[in-house]
Amino acid sequence: MALMFLNGGAMRGGPLHHLLDGAPLVAETTTAPKYRFYSVGDRCPGLAPVAHGGAAIEGELYDVPMDVLRDRLMPAEPPELELGVIELADGTSSFAMLLRRPCTSHAELYDITESGGWKVYMDMDARADVRTDREKTS
Repeated sequence: MALMFLNGGAMRGGPLHHLLDGAPLVAETTTAPKYRFYSVGDRCPGLAPVAHGGAAIEGELYDVPMDVLRDRLMPAEPPELELGVIELADGTSSFAMLLRRPCTSHAELYDITESGGWKVYMDMDARADVRTDREKTS
């Protein structure tokens, strides 16, 4: 079994949650405040580690069997993401999907760190606020 931090469509209620094949939820938690959070073309979220200016990002921690990780979760991930290890708020480590370095896609990346989490960002009101902020900085 492997601890896997999920912060997108595989969380409870998400369209990819069934891919967990019943893996148990360990905790609702956040990352350590060492990450920027991006929307990859509004299709999926991606974490990016940073030395400065990071924030804690909300997610769910699951105890996922390695074969489920290999055979179900990883094949469903978009090419913009890769498996990595992150630091959680309590200082422990976990697998998570990170933005691929260097980015190999032409999908637009939107910095949504201020939303604090994918579910908040995907809420239509929150998305309108983020897009308004994005337009102000363009």
